[in-house]
Amino acid sequence: MDGTFSLVLLLLFLWCLCSRRMERFELTAPAAFVLLGLLLGEGTGVLDLPLPHETVKVLAEITLVWVLFTDASRLSFRALRPELGLYARLLGIGLPLCVCLGTLLAAALLPGVSGWAALYVGAALAPTDAALGATMMVNPVVPARIRRLINVESGLNDGIATPLVVLALAGVSAAEGAAGPDATGHALVQLAVGAAYGAVVGLAAGWLLRTTLRNGWAAEDFAGAGVLALALLGYTSALAIGGNGFVAAFVAGLAFGSTHGAPQRVLLYVEQTASLFSVLVWLVFGALLLPEAFGHFTWHTVVYAVLSLTVIRMLPVALCLIGSGLDARTVLFVGWFGPRGLASIIFGLLAVEELKTPDTQAVVPVVACTVLLSVLAHGLTSAPLANRYGKAATTEDLGPAGTTEDELPVRGMAAGGLHRGWRRGGGPAPS
Repeated sequence: MDGTFSLVLLLLFLWCLCSRRMERFELTAPAAFVLLGLLLGEGTGVLDLPLPHETVKVLAEITLVWVLFTDASRLSFRALRPELGLYARLLGIGLPLCVCLGTLLAAALLPGVSGWAALYVGAALAPTDAALGATMMVNPVVPARIRRLINVESGLNDGIATPLVVLALAGVSAAEGAAGPDATGHALVQLAVGAAYGAVVGLAAGWLLRTTLRNGWAAEDFAGAGVLALALLGYTSALAIGGNGFVAAFVAGLAFGSTHGAPQRVLLYVEQTASLFSVLVWLVFGALLLPEAFGHFTWHTVVYAVLSLTVIRMLPVALCLIGSGLDARTVLFVGWFGPRGLASIIFGLLAVEELKTPDTQAVVPVVACTVLLSVLAHGLTSAPLANRYGKAATTEDLGPAGTTEDELPVRGMAAGGLHRGWRRGGGPAPS
């Protein structure tokens, strides 16, 4: 076990050394660590990860908490205001349509999947991850307005989809008899408690940090570690009072981000720590989850994965953007760049623990197959499609008057870097 752990640490350090060079090969950190996990795990057996399911579950939960909190707390409502209508269309109309369409097709296409299990598939594969299209996100030929639109959607849709995933898993457990018949009602109460509690924690913590920094009580150098603890505190304490920890972490991040008043670099420690754990999740995905899922891939699985990346994503985007003023080329571009990534993987890992029967476990290979195809398809098409679209983009796509590059929060992973960065200047923070 010590040798395996040392190998993982060595891989992380070696990637750090060559990450900038890997940009030339359009290789993102998620793709690299999935391939390394497959090659060194299933391919050669060099990477042996005898992790119990409980350890994998804890890794997934901690990573999701930090990602949800960081994405939410990095949000700048002032920067979103000029394009608020577009964000509302994508998140308020497009995302629910995507979940509904994904649920209907899962029930129609996947054997043994219906009801709550179908809702789980639709919700787990609805969130997008701009990290898989990182080369597009750092490409200056793509208008900043469009990059911002894709990244903000990616930063928020995982938090919005989380309650649906939690509710679906509770419904499946109740249907299987693993939980009481009132499991879904109990889950709804947990979601409400988590949201209310997260708002209180985030507002109070943000006010306390702003006050103590202003009065010279808190040292800015240590504030990042405190925020890292705060994110986990919101999760664990919400569980302790009977709330949903994931929703609490996301809402706490939103509330904290609107009140803390500290420099954005205060959140850098949390962001980089979350990125490290995210890379470990990608490695576990390649070494453990994919090999287990390969044996359960069927033509139904592959067809649904293809539909998930195309029709299930692109049709709702096209419908919700009707009348938005964006041309057809831009709508297709935004629709295609909806990669499935980290959030879907973590939802899949959580489902391994929650779904116990063979029929319902059939949904996990669907998630694995969709993410794998997304890593390949979006990784290969990110640069060429971005160049093609960017060169043809009109000046009307550059953004509304009065919006400057300095105001653009961007969520995404630099092409070779480890972290999912937001920075001033309209692009992901450099690795």
